[in-house]
Amino acid sequence: MGVITTFEQFLVRILQILFWLLLLIPMILTPIILLILPYFDISSLYPLVPFKERVDYNQFLKFLMDPTLVFPYLGDWMKTDFFKVVIFPGFTFAALFSGVIITWWERKFLSKVHNRYGPVYAGKFGGILQSIADLFKLLFKEIIIPERVDKLFFFMAPMGTLAISGALLALIPLGPSTYIARSNLSLLLIFAVLGFYPIVVLLASWASANKFSFIGGLRSLHQLVSYEIPLLLSVLGIVIMAGSLDLIRIVEAQVSLWFLIPQFLGAIVFIIATLAELERIPFDLPEADTEIVAGWLTEYSGMLFAIIQLAAYLKFYALSALFTVLFLGGWHGPIFLPPEAWTIIKVFLVMSFLMLIRGSMPRIRIDQLIRIGWVWLITIALINLFIALFIYSMGVKF
Repeated sequence: MGVITTFEQFLVRILQILFWLLLLIPMILTPIILLILPYFDISSLYPLVPFKERVDYNQFLKFLMDPTLVFPYLGDWMKTDFFKVVIFPGFTFAALFSGVIITWWERKFLSKVHNRYGPVYAGKFGGILQSIADLFKLLFKEIIIPERVDKLFFFMAPMGTLAISGALLALIPLGPSTYIARSNLSLLLIFAVLGFYPIVVLLASWASANKFSFIGGLRSLHQLVSYEIPLLLSVLGIVIMAGSLDLIRIVEAQVSLWFLIPQFLGAIVFIIATLAELERIPFDLPEADTEIVAGWLTEYSGMLFAIIQLAAYLKFYALSALFTVLFLGGWHGPIFLPPEAWTIIKVFLVMSFLMLIRGSMPRIRIDQLIRIGWVWLITIALINLFIALFIYSMGVKF
């Protein structure tokens, strides 16, 4: 057993351990299962089997001895709610896309913008494994709990941010039939879910019992309240033109023309308000490291910090997907790619554009931030709303 000096060696060691576990565990467990299984009625497990055809005892043993026999049933399993929520288009896909690919791409992209090196060591292809290395680092780091924190809310706040981001994923479709939940009021439900985020942030800052955390929480509260109203107003024109709050119907209304063209002012307001909602530069005052350490995140470490970061990138992905659905025609595109692929490509481009803004603009002051939200963005959003009403009154149908 040599000394581990690089992340690649560490990853190889982990894969070796997993290989032997996957090889030895079935060899040990299979005889035990075969010995005790005849004494149990496996019909009680039938509700857990996502197949149209229920398996009997002999079929169960065949599946156990040869897992490849399950492959014909995977099509049925992929249509289940469990697969949609957990795998695709739900949590696993969104977490891997935003938490691994996008975090790596953002570091490399910003390094090119700033003319410097990004990740280069973890992985032989441009530091491609840097996000995985960070995950392992945070998994094994100690979670430090300050003495005066309110432990209940201190631990619940990161879970709350993750729950809010996960709820957003459930409401945004990636394709005409690729979604977790559909409602005639899905757009309204998204803003209802977003409304809980300032409360969770304020609870996290208060529970931390740290003055810098609390200042960051108050900044976040002022910021999110100032920008959620323009964010809501920016999409009202689309609701009027599409005649629905259902996101799928909104996408269907853009078959011939993306709403980005007639609702260009609304798109600008939505992008700026999204940056403020995500607390990204130039609106990163709640986490301004040169002023208040790390803002409301100051006291969080280890996996609690990782959960908050994952929730932030899931929210980043969800709001970019919402912009794609509302303004960029969703999954509409040439037929040589499936609809879901076009949605993901557009989401990636939107996220890259927001990264470019982060890499090229300085942080603004808190008074400028509030003035932009309450004065300029609301005014532009109202002008955009009048444009939508004018187009609707002219009898233009989408």
